[in-house]
Amino acid sequence: MVLNKKQLILHVLRARSIARRYLITNGFDGSLTMLGMLTGFYTSGMTELSVAISACLGAAVALFISGLCSAYLSEKAEREKELRELEQALLVDLKESDYGQASRYLPILVALVNGLAPLLLSLVILLPLFFAEQFHALPSSSFINAIVVALICIFSLGVFLGKISKTFWLWSGLRTLIIAIVTVAIILFFGRSI
Repeated sequence: MVLNKKQLILHVLRARSIARRYLITNGFDGSLTMLGMLTGFYTSGMTELSVAISACLGAAVALFISGLCSAYLSEKAEREKELRELEQALLVDLKESDYGQASRYLPILVALVNGLAPLLLSLVILLPLFFAEQFHALPSSSFINAIVVALICIFSLGVFLGKISKTFWLWSGLRTLIIAIVTVAIILFFGRSI
């Protein structure tokens, strides 16, 4: 049975909320990871932008691969379980049905969202460092600029959450921003006390 495009779109729309959760969760993880690393580099007095960029890119790639693989494996297992349970209930082989084929495509879609969210946000956050390295700017101001970009990204994720939940977007954005600021404060506290 050939997959009906309308049915596939329907299944994708049903999986949209799962993909959205992964986008927020792993995007937040990626942004907070970059924020933590950048704050750590700043407090340590790091002056080598190439080292900081390499370390942050390494973390971004690791988050991408981790997000991609973990989401694919967990979603694939969940979809296979649902398909088996539905087949047992209906006493029919559904592997070639619209539902069965969608069960194979959706884990890929969700995995891409989960992997790309932290990678793309990390690259956006690192833009000030890339520019600073190209134009030989001062490292300390570059780290501060990247930290500000990270805070903006985290605030934006909160705003997006507010729009999804239909709550006041500013309060939702401020909540995520407070989490980020507390993270920075903890890193600064421990960075200065060492």
